[in-house]
Amino acid sequence: MEGMVGVKIPPGEDQAEITRSMRDLPPAHYTFKIENFSLLSNSKVDNIESGDFEVGSYKWRLCLHPNGNKKSNGDGHISLYLVFSKANTPPIGWEVNVDFKLFVYNQTQDKYLTIQDANGRVRRFHGMKTKLGFDQLLPLTLFNDESKGYLIDDCCIFGAEIFVIKHTSKGECLSLMKQPVNGRFTWRIPNFSALQQISCKSGEFSAGGHKWALVVYPKGNSSEKGKSLSIYLFLEDREVFSSGRTMYAEFTLRVRDQLFKKHFEKKANCHFSNSIKNWGHLDFMSLDELNTPAMGFLVNNTVEVEAEIHFMTVVKELSGGGPIIGVKT
Repeated sequence: MEGMVGVKIPPGEDQAEITRSMRDLPPAHYTFKIENFSLLSNSKVDNIESGDFEVGSYKWRLCLHPNGNKKSNGDGHISLYLVFSKANTPPIGWEVNVDFKLFVYNQTQDKYLTIQDANGRVRRFHGMKTKLGFDQLLPLTLFNDESKGYLIDDCCIFGAEIFVIKHTSKGECLSLMKQPVNGRFTWRIPNFSALQQISCKSGEFSAGGHKWALVVYPKGNSSEKGKSLSIYLFLEDREVFSSGRTMYAEFTLRVRDQLFKKHFEKKANCHFSNSIKNWGHLDFMSLDELNTPAMGFLVNNTVEVEAEIHFMTVVKELSGGGPIIGVKT
């Protein structure tokens, strides 16, 4: 560790709880520069605070103990803390969860020593705890040694980077539904051979919390015109999908054999979305086979088309009582 960043972890400090590393980028949110540092460290001032700065809709300060916070095992070290400013007016019982980093600029290396809690630990500010940070930020023997680069020409620079974790109270529950209720829908199409429309749509049916329909091209669609029957499962309420959300479904499309029960069917699957509203088969079955009376698919000039949904995903929004998603701002 010492060879990598030029800092030796104090013997009394738990290395598993705090990590130190060097980086080129300056602190994203605040820089606190102190000139004539020796005058401060030689005075009777126990600590000094920066002015307020705002991050994540809250006001903060940096608090520096130039000779260490002796009340918190900081003797012989620089102690640096993030302070929840009194300028905030949070409600009774408030708490703010924060993931933060504190910095010391190494002027020789032109890099920033970064000090943070290990393993993504989140600190909680509340009414009884408005000051959190590091008692043993740096040993004074190291900090005061100009050759180490942290205090040069009696000048030093500290900094802070703060990520406030706000609870959105929003989320979703994804469930997998097998054989949804009313997932089989049969559509009887009379006077089939007399249909002049390019395509026909069935009435709506509901399954798995969504509205569906069947779409048939009696004489075929696109390249299959005059050759094949084209059938699609159509999602009627696709407008409920937003922000890239999809709904996966596995289903069978079927033309029923009304004489021998040897139905003609093909399976399909699709990630339905706002932009993908239907899915099926362009060349579902040949028109010759469909229109042959002995095959049993066209009886009394009626065709029975069926959709059967086997499996689908269902998404429900979670209310504030459900699991919480943390968003860094």
